[in-house]
Amino acid sequence: MDIASVIEQAVNGLGFELVDLERSPKARLLRVFIDIERGITVEDCATVSNHLVRVFEVEGIDYDRLEISSPGLERPLRKAADFERFAGQDVQIRIRLPINNQRNFAGQLLGLRDGKIVVRTEKGEQLLELDDVEKARLVPKF
Repeated sequence: MDIASVIEQAVNGLGFELVDLERSPKARLLRVFIDIERGITVEDCATVSNHLVRVFEVEGIDYDRLEISSPGLERPLRKAADFERFAGQDVQIRIRLPINNQRNFAGQLLGLRDGKIVVRTEKGEQLLELDDVEKARLVPKF
């Protein structure tokens, strides 16, 4: 049984997006990051937590602790839809294999073009393969 699939289906069923899932060894701690267009409230976290507790009981998923949270200001970007949704925002992206000896890119996310991530950096526009992204996150402005 794939815990991530069970969690994603349950969270999506409540109208939220599963942004990330962190598991400790043997899944004793499950940390679930959710989002929704209007932002996450404490009540949203409680609703998802209560629902997942019931789902885990039915599915026979064993865990010790469950934490539900918003992804925060430095929200990770994972899916193609994330890179479209947050176009115009500042991002930091780390890719697996270097392009011209560079693995880290910071700048303004311009979205997707022909299936590639477009980032405006100090050196101009960079096109990055979605499958090559190791880590990507928003950079908040204060």
